Amino acid sequence: MQFDLLTKDPESSARAGTITTDHGIIETPIFMPVGTVGTVKGVHQRELKNDINPDVILGNTYHLYLRPQTSILEKAGGLHKFMNWDRSILTDSGGFQVYSLSDNRKIKEEGVKFKSHIDGSYHVFTPENVMEIQRTIGADIIMAFDECTPYPCDYNYAKRSMHMTHRWLDRCMQHLEKVPVKYGYDQAFFPIVQGSTYKDLRRQSAEYIANVGAFGNAIGGLSVGEPADEMYEMTAVVTEVLPEDKPRYLMGVGTPINILENIALGIDMFDCVMPTRNARNGMLFTAHGTINIKNAKWKDDFSPIDEMAITYVDTDYSKAYLKHLFSVNELLGKQIATIHNLGFYLWLVREARKHILAGDFYTWKQMMVKQMDKRL
Repeated sequence: MQFDLLTKDPESSARAGTITTDHGIIETPIFMPVGTVGTVKGVHQRELKNDINPDVILGNTYHLYLRPQTSILEKAGGLHKFMNWDRSILTDSGGFQVYSLSDNRKIKEEGVKFKSHIDGSYHVFTPENVMEIQRTIGADIIMAFDECTPYPCDYNYAKRSMHMTHRWLDRCMQHLEKVPVKYGYDQAFFPIVQGSTYKDLRRQSAEYIANVGAFGNAIGGLSVGEPADEMYEMTAVVTEVLPEDKPRYLMGVGTPINILENIALGIDMFDCVMPTRNARNGMLFTAHGTINIKNAKWKDDFSPIDEMAITYVDTDYSKAYLKHLFSVNELLGKQIATIHNLGFYLWLVREARKHILAGDFYTWKQMMVKQMDKRL
């Protein structure tokens, strides 16, 4: 595993680099399509590789643990072989999913007892067994088990939660040393900064995480309902502390504008369900703003979904055709929209990278943010 920081933008904290795993090179900044249960929803692996072409995708520990279960993944030789994906994979630790089960879980020092959303059965996640589960899933990059606090969050609760997340991190790292990798390739470990929207807690957590000396570092507990300005403020606090020579991953973010603003603050890695979930609901992202393809105004618009689309993904269908597919509830409509949105997100981070390397990222970012902040 290796991270190489190639250059920084002269007018912001944006960075361009590469992460090398045993499954390939990840060019940063990068957006990771979310493949929750061993698939990026609605997209064939062939289309994922050929049309969208991400260097890395994300899998979800909570969901993969419940289905198909780790015993199946181990028999298959890990998630890569199970889903026929030969590029890099990152798995989250399940902390966010457990957080989202607020009415069906109990958090204690030992770990979290939760009720499955599938059949109501009870399960326990601890820092130790979450490391074992991620070893068995076999992702290239694995995450520490943490508690994701809600927004808004009481200061004292956020502080207690942060310290418990730090104690859980210590347990994760101690146990990881006892559990060898299973499939003959390395796994990089990322701890997670918490602290809600309190600057002093975020700074304290970032210092604790930085001192661990892990391969990379993640920022959790944002994009959970706080205003965008607070997200950016917390990100800026944390990136001032986290080491420059390690990749930085902002979990669960976000809109195209969120991504560009956080790249400018020094973030290297992103994931979010927004491009796929919104696509299935008819919301398309383009370089000139968002489109609700279900609106009647598109029924006789035979122009391409996005005139620039051909430059980032071959979905050269008209707005009228895609509007028709959604009107008749044809599954192909959701598939085309999903490929389009993911293609756009990957195009956006790759254009950002080009402009960082060229030294004019900040000017380009300002123009793109203004351009994308529209409803078409």
